[in-house]
Amino acid sequence: MLLERARRATGLQEFDDPDPEQPLEVLTRALRDEARLNAGGRYYWSERLLGILMTRLSAHEWFRRHAEILEERIHAPLIILGLTRTGTTLLQRLISNDALFFSAAYWEARFPVPMDGEDLDGSKRIAAAKAEIAAMLTANPDLISVHPFDALAADEDILILDQTLLSTTAETLAHIPSYYEWLRKQDLTPAYRFWARMLQMLQWQKKRRGLAGERWLLKTPMHLGHINRILKLFPDATFVQTHRDPLFTIPSYASMIHELWRGGSDGADAREAARESSATLENDLMRCLDARRALPPEKFIDVDFRDTVRDPAAVVERIYRHIGIEMSDRARTGIRDYMETHPREARPKHEYSLEQFGFTEAEIRRRFRAYRERHIEPPGACALP
Repeated sequence: MLLERARRATGLQEFDDPDPEQPLEVLTRALRDEARLNAGGRYYWSERLLGILMTRLSAHEWFRRHAEILEERIHAPLIILGLTRTGTTLLQRLISNDALFFSAAYWEARFPVPMDGEDLDGSKRIAAAKAEIAAMLTANPDLISVHPFDALAADEDILILDQTLLSTTAETLAHIPSYYEWLRKQDLTPAYRFWARMLQMLQWQKKRRGLAGERWLLKTPMHLGHINRILKLFPDATFVQTHRDPLFTIPSYASMIHELWRGGSDGADAREAARESSATLENDLMRCLDARRALPPEKFIDVDFRDTVRDPAAVVERIYRHIGIEMSDRARTGIRDYMETHPREARPKHEYSLEQFGFTEAEIRRRFRAYRERHIEPPGACALP
């Protein structure tokens, strides 16, 4: 049993809130009965879940031994959210070059708690993250065309939420419809409280490594559906919502999910991946539209994907102006250097179409009509001034 294996491996017994037992039971049953995992997929999930449980046990122990971690203040986080495939990764990595911001690199979000015998430098966790990414790309080289995987670069903090087994991460990695349906009925407030505590832990570690950011930069599309939960934890948060027509983003994301499923299953079905992934995005996006109607407009900065591609420096400067930060010459240089050293053309082109995933243009227009009418169809709805 995974819970007992984790306890034996760490020598620890106690988990903090939320209790992992029920989500673990629902998830493992779905993986066994629905995911059609191959041998590699079964090994991957066994190790991944064991690692998550060990992280949870270790996190509880670190908080017990270092009560000062929970005294860390997370000040005015800047949170990038939007449909996937809308330039969120590029924006996050451009801004993360500015030392004014704390951000979670892939290795930190994936392994937020120091490993046994490791100093706070993260050496063991960095090695583990690099090995994990290398294994993913070896199993499916096509993934690099979908996302610029980099263990040392800023990445999605959903990987922190994933430690609760109450995030949409699992469904991006396997066909698990019963878990998907179960998760939609859960109150994810405890998961977001854990996420906030882990940001405090990461900030505490960063300060001990000599870093001195002023505010957090975060990025996860799942946050679209949980804006009000985030504001209860961080009332001074500001959101950057990125926009691109779902006619492009939905099949692109379906392609990404299908590629991720294929890494652990010989029976991954493209149309199943499309149905499940698009339902998640549709649900979260509609909840975002509802939340925005009741919130002050200044809580949000809308960014058109085409502007991010055409003039990313101008987009970043507009974000800085909105949150009252003067953009330094060093930050401008960081943006220029990143764009020069990370050209999109250096990665294979991501090929996809509506038809291969069973979508029609009419269906996407119907399902996302409210969003398209507000943010896509009006000329200049979120473009640079």
